Amino acid sequence: MWEESVIRVDIQGLRVVSTMNEREHWRKRAKRSREQRRFVAMLACGRFGDLQPPLRGYIYRSQVDRRWKLMSDASLSVTLTRIAPRALDGDNLAAGLKAVRDGVADALGVNDADPRVTWAYAQERGKPREYAVRIEIRADASRTQSDGVNADVNGERSPR
Repeated sequence: MWEESVIRVDIQGLRVVSTMNEREHWRKRAKRSREQRRFVAMLACGRFGDLQPPLRGYIYRSQVDRRWKLMSDASLSVTLTRIAPRALDGDNLAAGLKAVRDGVADALGVNDADPRVTWAYAQERGKPREYAVRIEIRADASRTQSDGVNADVNGERSPR
């Protein structure tokens, strides 16, 4: 049942480049990262309205600021898949998908270093001139959080 509830966002045309090997001006790199981050966050937030029942207990919409938030005892697995004609090595893949990762974290209302979210990276070979990114968010039933607090409906933390 947990495997069936996956939020899947396919972003066609989003070209993930190796930022570590790209020789470009810092402003150009910053602009690309900022635009990718905002675009991914916007698309991911749009898909949260389609939550399946197991994920409904993990992500909620705050009544205070109307933003999506992650429950304090929730654990999610996020897989970011780059689709392109050529593969990148592991370091360049993680660096290239950093803005996408930040955008998904923004959409979830967490920091990308939050221990409740597990990040994984993958690649698929695409056709010539085919570039895309696939984001899969699923409830991680194997992990449990015991941080001593729960989140109520408004997102306030209260002791168990």
